[in-house]
Amino acid sequence: MLAVLLALAAAVGYGGSDYSAGLAARRASVIRVTILAEATSVALLILVLPLAGLRSPSWIPLAWGAGGGIAGAMGALALYAGFRHAAFSVAASLSAVGSAGFSVLAGLLLGEHPGRLALVGIGLALPAIVSVSVSPGKPAQDAGTAGSPAPAAPPAPAAHGVAGGRHGAGVLWGLVAGACFAALFIALNRAGAGSGLWPVAAAQDGALLVVGCIAIVTRDLHLPATGSRWLAILTGVSGSTGTILYFLATHAGLLAITAVLTSLYPAVTILLARVFVGERLTILRLAGLCLAAASVGLIAAGGAR
Repeated sequence: MLAVLLALAAAVGYGGSDYSAGLAARRASVIRVTILAEATSVALLILVLPLAGLRSPSWIPLAWGAGGGIAGAMGALALYAGFRHAAFSVAASLSAVGSAGFSVLAGLLLGEHPGRLALVGIGLALPAIVSVSVSPGKPAQDAGTAGSPAPAAPPAPAAHGVAGGRHGAGVLWGLVAGACFAALFIALNRAGAGSGLWPVAAAQDGALLVVGCIAIVTRDLHLPATGSRWLAILTGVSGSTGTILYFLATHAGLLAITAVLTSLYPAVTILLARVFVGERLTILRLAGLCLAAASVGLIAAGGAR
């Protein structure tokens, strides 16, 4: 039961992080938003790490953590790029279904035994992806914004319509993000619980390193504007909290259970987008979201036995 509660709390952290990141990325450079968010995550881990006990880690858990952090950073960049091309509901849901599905497959390879409900849930993932990926024939009306974005940023897709090509790019970025997030979940699971929170710290350091390198290559090391800056900081706090909670959950339960429950994070993102920016859903995409929710729920219910 503890693992379930921790995984659901991690979903809340990730969902809030994605929402604030999506708002920031629509008004500022994705790289600027991400590097500030990752720097905030590292700072938070520095404060939390002594409270969890300073055990001496071996290089294997640190390597797993760093590798997972790099994958997570690439997933965050992909997801934020998806938010710039498609509605919150599309990119976030695709990333969630992808991360859940890949994590269950990893659990199979690692010797976990999904029940029949989990297999049905995996089967529902494909039509869910197809449903939420269909672009409407006319300008999208599935999301709205309370205000206009900064002039330098591309317009919010829902406010001005998402062209078919841009929507397709958002779908692709969402799927890439899902694969990367699954790699993060699997790596933190394989890191083990014997080294305290050091694997999580290594993950955040690895993420900051890769995003920093990208920022140097692209010469995009400036801070985002003030409004986006605070959103990026909130993204880092929420995201790192979600990672810590998931790390604790995955070592209190099975990967197939904790990863898919954590993958419920789009429900939080979509709820926040609906409440604060009035994002609406077409009937087809709503059906896809329902299938995605059913998929994740069935995987969680029959994930292992």
